[in-house]
Amino acid sequence: MKTTHAIAILLQAIPLTLLSYPAYCYDAVPVSGGGKIEGRVTYQGPVPMRKIIPNKDVEVCGGARDEAEVLVGADKGVQDGVVYLKEVAKGKAWGKADKIPVLDNKHCDFEPKLQVIRPGTVNVHNSDPVLHNTHAYYGRRTAFNMALPNKGVEISGDLPRAGLVRVDCDAHGWMLAHIYVADSPYYALTGKDGSFSITDVPPGQYTLVASQWYLGDQEMAVEVKGGETVKLPIELKKK
Repeated sequence: MKTTHAIAILLQAIPLTLLSYPAYCYDAVPVSGGGKIEGRVTYQGPVPMRKIIPNKDVEVCGGARDEAEVLVGADKGVQDGVVYLKEVAKGKAWGKADKIPVLDNKHCDFEPKLQVIRPGTVNVHNSDPVLHNTHAYYGRRTAFNMALPNKGVEISGDLPRAGLVRVDCDAHGWMLAHIYVADSPYYALTGKDGSFSITDVPPGQYTLVASQWYLGDQEMAVEVKGGETVKLPIELKKK
């Protein structure tokens, strides 16, 4: 019994992400004669909405309002999508990181609501004069959970594994953001018209993923040839 109890305590001390998300190795190598993948991500269906009804801190959080689950432009382009190549073993260098990414709690909302980062640290900031409890998840498992009781407080969180991270606030249940932790630099956020471009791709066969947190993922095989551009129209649909 003592041995079993000791093992249980040890497992509780290990971050849950280490148990579920194995690291994926990426090697930066010179890329010559690479190709390009570009296109547009669209959504043709009715835009789903959710009703936000703040029940506390209304003077900071504002009143009831509707929020779109998918940001869609007038031309049906998905504006809050991520497109990436899956499990690329080697390719272009990441490039120098400008600064540690920041997730801000501001007016009882998250800014930005979507960002892509490389595995590592993200700084969580509170711009509001109220308590926020920022809670990040890989799937159902907690990545970090931190209380920010006062305006101006900033705490660092660790996101060591690739994948989509959902972030909410335990104190204000309507707050929602997503962070995509990339395992290679072969990704792009969609633009205002849903367009994307991924450059300097070594020739070869790949799996491309177009993702939007509400609509889910769509995977497709793509072949990249040296010096050529692959053009892909992608339509996301709710699964």
